[in-house]
Amino acid sequence: MLIRPVAFDHPDALKLNDEVQAEYHVRYGDGGDATHLDPADFRPPHGVYLIAYDEDGTPVATGGWRSQDKNAEGNEDGDAELKRMFVIESMRGRGLARRILAALEEDARAAGRARMVLETGDQQPEAIALYASSGYEPCAKFGYYREYESSLCYAKPLR
Repeated sequence: MLIRPVAFDHPDALKLNDEVQAEYHVRYGDGGDATHLDPADFRPPHGVYLIAYDEDGTPVATGGWRSQDKNAEGNEDGDAELKRMFVIESMRGRGLARRILAALEEDARAAGRARMVLETGDQQPEAIALYASSGYEPCAKFGYYREYESSLCYAKPLR
């Protein structure tokens, strides 16, 4: 498995983003995540976007982080916000999400970010289990979905 950084608007990233949006729609019935994401948010040193490729060069998993500081949506100074963690269905259960998560944490730590934060939903038990087993704990809600009952927010110190 090869994990490499790509631009958030890279064709492989767009393909996987379409797949994760379709899955969000199935789980929540709302058309997908409406959070605004700018490709510039994921450019180093203020973020990174990773894709895992299988031995045939097929993109199979993705995830990124973007810098956030204190804002009206509830972020705190030094936050690295995790976005678009996703593994295609046929590759799940092989530890890919955990590998991408660890790489993102290391990158955000190296960039000087203080904590990794994420928002997920109550219809994503696999994600919740991954984050809990990786040391994430519930935190104050933040972001676009902070007022939704189904929104769950987690944080993990990086220092």
